[in-house]
Amino acid sequence: MRLNKFLAKAGICSRRKAETLIEQGLVSVNGEVATITTPTADGDVVICEGQRVSLQESKKTILFYKPRGVISTTSERERPNLLDCVPFTQRLFPIGRLDKDSEGLLLLTSDGDLALKLTHPRFEHEKEYEVTVYSEVDKKFLQALSKGVELEDGVTLPARVRPVGKRGFRMVLKEGRNRQIRRMCEAHGYRVKRLIRIRTGSLRLDVNEGEYRTLTQQEVEVLLSDTTSNPST
Repeated sequence: MRLNKFLAKAGICSRRKAETLIEQGLVSVNGEVATITTPTADGDVVICEGQRVSLQESKKTILFYKPRGVISTTSERERPNLLDCVPFTQRLFPIGRLDKDSEGLLLLTSDGDLALKLTHPRFEHEKEYEVTVYSEVDKKFLQALSKGVELEDGVTLPARVRPVGKRGFRMVLKEGRNRQIRRMCEAHGYRVKRLIRIRTGSLRLDVNEGEYRTLTQQEVEVLLSDTTSNPST
């Protein structure tokens, strides 16, 4: 088995992140610093960042309501973060991100293959948000959001948008650029007051702020079927 696949299956990180760790010399196999081409087999001793890696622990994915102000990372260098909110009994990492000022549904997993499939751009996995802005929204603004907005990193993909009250709307995206919704609003003179992710694929936010639950195997399988049945062409 390729080493990056082994690390992903063990729940250490995604395959792409694993390649970075290997290139940085942070992974060894049987006492030797590994390279990208180093294979693994049953009985090999694999060490990643000073800790032995095993495939024996079952994969786990949780749905977490990330509160506003929490950083979507498990790095000790940035606090408060996910380590302060979820009691990790095994190594989990976030699938994608929510910026510090946003809240809502965030998936954390020990399954690197699942993370790769849910974050790869070609699958256009849907995410739904509930947004409140400081000013009253109008039809022209919502239509502009739905058609795509010119940002410094290119025009956004078309989105589904519908109003919620005088100063709010729900928005379904199939991409996940950094602070995308906030930048789209700012491009039209609006500032976001509150932003909540309420859905990822087939999963809806169904826990209270700061709480989490473990996904069932059926829910994980449905997520995977979403990615395999709707690839981008």
